Amino acid sequence: MQVLKVLSDIWKSGAEMNLDSDGQIELKNHHLVSTETMKSAESIFREIDKWFKSWQGASSVEITLQKILHQFCGWQHNEKLNEWLCSEIDSLLLFDEWMITLTRNGWNDMYDDYRKFESNESRIIAQELYRLACVYAKRK
Repeated sequence: MQVLKVLSDIWKSGAEMNLDSDGQIELKNHHLVSTETMKSAESIFREIDKWFKSWQGASSVEITLQKILHQFCGWQHNEKLNEWLCSEIDSLLLFDEWMITLTRNGWNDMYDDYRKFESNESRIIAQELYRLACVYAKRK
């Protein structure tokens, strides 16, 4: 089973899984997660841990794009990002352009880590999305 599929199932259940301050995976509200999803998570625990740790040291741009994608996919809700993308149509269209660029690079499964499909073009778009998010956040 794919890491992001399992994580999305956990997050959509209302539970939270992330790294704690010691770099260990923590699961909050585990009682909300189905038994099937918990079994899947246990079977790929090492891959989940590796995925979380792969984000350590990520730039603000990378973290912002991850949050936007997770909001867009309905995995983890972020009200501020949702408000921004709903009120700034040009930013939403730029996000769409970013995803199309990744698709042209071979990304065709939202449960596949998009970072493997980045290119100079997608990074430039990501940088502009981050800039627009910062501008919006400063206005609000």
